[in-house]
Amino acid sequence: MTITKKTQGSALTIALEGRLDTTTAPELEAELNAALDGVTEAAVSHEAGTALVTLSKPVADETLKAAVEAEDYAVTGIAP
Repeated sequence: MTITKKTQGSALTIALEGRLDTTTAPELEAELNAALDGVTEAAVSHEAGTALVTLSKPVADETLKAAVEAEDYAVTGIAP
């Protein structure tokens, strides 16, 4: 999947699969915020099974996917 991102203020929605609840969602959120250069904010919704990620610069889809998968979640899609 190829997504075209803006260089400033780009927001992406990452669709997730895995055990998300009120405990694990904040942990994934903190990891995305801390681990990825270019992520200015990540908000994970366990109800929707998504992460809304705001970028300050382009970040490759593969990099986002790898960060999520490192936390034992699957990415089912990335959309602007």
